[in-house]
Amino acid sequence: MVYQIEISPTAVADIESIFLWIKEDSPENAYRWVRGCYEIMLTLENFPRRCALAIESEYMGIEVRQLLYKKQFNILFTVSEIVEQEQGIVRIHRVRHCSQQALQSIDQLFGDEPET
Repeated sequence: MVYQIEISPTAVADIESIFLWIKEDSPENAYRWVRGCYEIMLTLENFPRRCALAIESEYMGIEVRQLLYKKQFNILFTVSEIVEQEQGIVRIHRVRHCSQQALQSIDQLFGDEPET
């Protein structure tokens, strides 16, 4: 099964924020980082469940998975499947630096609540 990739506006904003942060030191690295980030997201089209469950799954009541990028960034996503139709969707919700505190609520995951 090949999965459709959907990137939330919150994840796009996360990527833009990280890009601007990296760009302060090196514009070339920032552009390379963004390209690589989107490319690694596209690998989720096949076997997205290969990725480990994120710590957020333990207390949010939903299965949140994470894809590690550049050993420093977690791409947080959920997987939906309609088995009888052989369709699947990977929804990318957030892109966060590994040093950031884990999300505390499902609203933060979906981008409806500001981080504290």
